[in-house]
Amino acid sequence: MERAKSSDMRPDMSETSTDTSYRVTADELRQFIERIERLDAEKKDLAEQQKEVMSEAKGRGYDTSVMRKIIALRKRDSDDIAEEEAVMDMYKEALGM
Repeated sequence: MERAKSSDMRPDMSETSTDTSYRVTADELRQFIERIERLDAEKKDLAEQQKEVMSEAKGRGYDTSVMRKIIALRKRDSDDIAEEEAVMDMYKEALGM
């Protein structure tokens, strides 16, 4: 009978360890989610700041659509830009532009 009691106790022990694992996993998951939420809030703040800078530049007479294109170009590799420009020139020449 003692064996039956021992085996009866084992599931209870595993449930406890499963509960503990679940709590740790839930806490860790909550931490990840909260970090992502904080990063999203920071990203929103940065986007607002970028809008303000673009508005200021527009107010001073700069073409913000051209500025955005330049910013995108500056992020790219110069070889990629040169290749794209060469292809574009070839296409324009083919079309008589």
